[in-house]
Amino acid sequence: MVHMEEVMGKAQILTEALPYIKEYHGKTVVIKYGGAAMEQADLKETVATDIVLMKYVGLNPIIVHGGGPEISRQMKAMGKEAKFINGLRVTDKETMEIVKMVLVGKINKEIVSLINRHGELSVGVSGDDGNLIMAKKKATDGYDLGYVGEVTKINRKLLENLINDDFIPVVATVGVGEDGMSYNINADKVAGEIAAALNADKIIFLTDVDGLYEDFDDKDSLISELSIEECERRLAGREINQGMIPKVEGCVNAVKSGVKRAHILNGTTPHALLLEIFTDEGVGTMITK
Repeated sequence: MVHMEEVMGKAQILTEALPYIKEYHGKTVVIKYGGAAMEQADLKETVATDIVLMKYVGLNPIIVHGGGPEISRQMKAMGKEAKFINGLRVTDKETMEIVKMVLVGKINKEIVSLINRHGELSVGVSGDDGNLIMAKKKATDGYDLGYVGEVTKINRKLLENLINDDFIPVVATVGVGEDGMSYNINADKVAGEIAAALNADKIIFLTDVDGLYEDFDDKDSLISELSIEECERRLAGREINQGMIPKVEGCVNAVKSGVKRAHILNGTTPHALLLEIFTDEGVGTMITK
């Protein structure tokens, strides 16, 4: 027998979500998808379902993904050792082929397939498609990373056309140079550039931690909201955990370029996306002007 309290509780949740559904209807939200949420089968399903729900209540989600751990696994399987300098993968020609194979051929298609179980909703693209992500070789100080790039231009029209045709774009972060060469680009940075180019309402980074902390070892010190000035001060003072730096830089870049809010969420929290967008409490860290 169904308990009345339970039913009323569900009605309460739907009522609470209404103002947020109204506020975000027709708005673009860029989701940087990574970490355990992209590795664990049950979490993959949950994230895909959340994205579909967002689409059906009128938001325009864009998914941006990398795939570092999977690339490293594939390299190992092919007898190639992964090398990193300052956290960036040294990418020779052979490694670049593996990166494309994994990001474009495997991970991108898996995400698209999970979303499309719910309908003809999603299309996968990478930097080569319609010159979506134009790139150049990343400038480094005295060392060579090979085919590692940085974004020079985002072809926003391609993404806008997909959104206008009611698709959810899923973007693999391989860029293309003026010379037609492919470049491996940090997915956090690409997500920030795409959000900025599209003037998105929100950018959300799904990670393996709850957000930014005053003290990383004290889990009660989660920072729920930060200004970009405060973020920049912490970046300059090296107060931000190494792995979070590209995410925080991506947030700052997006907000400076007109994106209203940037969020860092724990993708291992079931339905973190829905909790952040459609409830009063929200979860994670929000970065605003």
